Amino acid sequence: MSLKEQITDDMKSAMRAKEAVKLGTIRLITAAMKQKEVDERVELNDTMILAIIEKMIKQRKDSISQFEAGARQDLADIEKAELAILVAYMPASLSEAEVQAEVAAAVTASGAAGPQDMGKVMAILKPKLAGRADMTAVSGLVKAALTKA
Repeated sequence: MSLKEQITDDMKSAMRAKEAVKLGTIRLITAAMKQKEVDERVELNDTMILAIIEKMIKQRKDSISQFEAGARQDLADIEKAELAILVAYMPASLSEAEVQAEVAAAVTASGAAGPQDMGKVMAILKPKLAGRADMTAVSGLVKAALTKA
């Protein structure tokens, strides 16, 4: 079952169970998917859907930090509930050791000699780790690995 079909099935079950928060969040996902399909005139695959969900997760995390800084715990709780639903669609995250192993392999495969080759290494890692690791953290690991070299 594709991710798109899974999201549609989850929306139907949320409607039947009258789960308002889950239904609202899933509707946000489907709206973002349809917007991208219309804008780019493409049929979305699982990788593209994961990118959309990853962007939504980042937005929720930013909102949570802003709401908590503004002492609006009620709004932060809503965002946290949406975040939990969004995270459920992401593939299992890699451990720190697995990410470091992938970084080391990519540095070796690209033949990177220093920080100027960071783009080559990230080009190898991005398709492998997208949705499975925080790319900001991966970027930091790559930078650390290349400055040692």
